[in-house]
Amino acid sequence: MMEITLEVIKEAAQRLTGVIHKTELDYSTTFSKISNNDVYLKLENLQRTGSFKIRGAYNKIANLSQEEKGYGVIASSAGNHAQGVALAATEYGIKSTIVMPEGTSIAKVAATKNYGSKVVLAGNVYDESYLKAKELCQETGATFLHPFNDRDIIAGQGTIGLEVIEQLADLDLILVPIGGGGLISGIALAIKELKPEVEIVGVEAENAASMKDSLGQGRIVALDSAVTIADGIAVKEPGSLTYKICQEYIDRIITVSEEEITEAILMLLERAKLVVEGSGAVTVAAVLSQKLNINNKKVVAVISGGNIDFNIIARIIERGLVKAGRRVKLKTSIKDQPGNLQRLLRKVAQLEANVISIHHNRYHPKLCIGQVEVELELETKNREHSKHVYRLLNQDVYDTKLIQ
Repeated sequence: MMEITLEVIKEAAQRLTGVIHKTELDYSTTFSKISNNDVYLKLENLQRTGSFKIRGAYNKIANLSQEEKGYGVIASSAGNHAQGVALAATEYGIKSTIVMPEGTSIAKVAATKNYGSKVVLAGNVYDESYLKAKELCQETGATFLHPFNDRDIIAGQGTIGLEVIEQLADLDLILVPIGGGGLISGIALAIKELKPEVEIVGVEAENAASMKDSLGQGRIVALDSAVTIADGIAVKEPGSLTYKICQEYIDRIITVSEEEITEAILMLLERAKLVVEGSGAVTVAAVLSQKLNINNKKVVAVISGGNIDFNIIARIIERGLVKAGRRVKLKTSIKDQPGNLQRLLRKVAQLEANVISIHHNRYHPKLCIGQVEVELELETKNREHSKHVYRLLNQDVYDTKLIQ
């Protein structure tokens, strides 16, 4: 295999001209103020197929021989590489099969099929899907398109680095998500060759920090598990090629918790009006967590993808509202007489809380005869307001318990 060089990445950029979007580098006032840096978001969530993966997939397929194209391609992916391969293969008029973990979101499976691929569900995580994909390649003669441990894939992803330098020549630091390492390998190589003074910082989920563990031990190690909301980077073992490039070109790796990732997804949605998946939000999670230990620097956070299941978004929003004190559940008991429920709700209204739902139960075994239990879910302004509502209801002869 030929060496990956800056020139190879530049050739990939030429090949991708007119195929991909040159995504925006957007200055974030919100995240800049929070971190005391100038923070720019590289919006690959707005790329074709909703992720950066189209870059590497298209570049790889473009470099296949006619004979290889005739046999088609097979890939294993948690979703984004799948969609990139599916679209590129369809545009080239060749067959593609994608092996995805069984827990992959319905949205990602449907999108992959819509781009023209056959989907096979196998395994619980990427690594298990990978083994099934290799098996299918042996049976069919199709070319396996590795999602990260491949020269052409890495070169395609590296075109992001070229764009960032063009868009912000004087950046100080770039944050890049790490799963198997293909994205950061390409970006790091491109940027370090052009501007060696730029700090390259990888970001992994704490629950799937395979590259950090491998670099720390000086050899490739496999994790026992890699379960995280950032499913796009839930990789147990980095690639041999990406490991070597990361050894040479990246400066450090930061890990972020599940709580920090979900907070970043919510902040991006609420403050930046951006729909971002967990793996794409880890870089902003690193900014929000103050783990960079820098000030007054120009920081680029690569937002790698936006293909998130709406059910997960709904749960994240609900959890975020509860954490911020903007959604609260209370339980109290009142006399089971006409007008008492109305009086309770009037008191809630006077306290400027909005009733989301109400549950009325006469049959709780611990209730006295003639009492009724009322469970209220309320929308409040913030944590202080929810505490105020709780306190005043208790003062007003309602024996109220906080249940959320």
